[in-house]
Amino acid sequence: MSEMVEVIIDSVRVSLTNQQRIVLLRELEVERYLPIWIGPYEAESITISLQEIEIARPQTHDLLIETLEKTHARLTRVEVIALRGDIFYGNLVIESGGEIILIDARPSDSIALAVRAHVPILVARDILDTAGIIPEQDIQQEIEEEESKQAAAEAGDSKERLSVFESFLSNVKLDDEPDTDKPLDPDDDPDHPSDDD
Repeated sequence: MSEMVEVIIDSVRVSLTNQQRIVLLRELEVERYLPIWIGPYEAESITISLQEIEIARPQTHDLLIETLEKTHARLTRVEVIALRGDIFYGNLVIESGGEIILIDARPSDSIALAVRAHVPILVARDILDTAGIIPEQDIQQEIEEEESKQAAAEAGDSKERLSVFESFLSNVKLDDEPDTDKPLDPDDDPDHPSDDD
């Protein structure tokens, strides 16, 4: 199994293009983010808990946490363990009677439970290596790509200007070399003073 890395919830965002929700997880030790698409209900549940909004009746995630407490079980951590295609897979890690139980769960539900139980969220390192985003690197890559495109465009412009110049030179007909045996006319010599001077 891949090494697990602790992350925290950076934010819950709404895509401007399609109104889908994204939970943005941030690695603790490195400025690296993992975006996970989640449903609107899970996004609302995570946000309510993060902002500590009091609600009249318990939501499903609250109900599950209370059920664990009443049965003397404890959620110790949640894990995002795999990424297949564009689907993330997760586990709830529950301790009950001295035994560790892994329960398959969607990462969105796992994260909503982790926020309520105040337990760590862990992500497999290979997932972070595959799907993680490092903003500075991504921005730097975009800058380098843009500079490369600009340099290529400028090189094309330079070649075009040079080809125009080469074309001009190839059409210029130079006179025959001057006859060195023929004496210079004093009127044509700029260094020779004329009678008018």
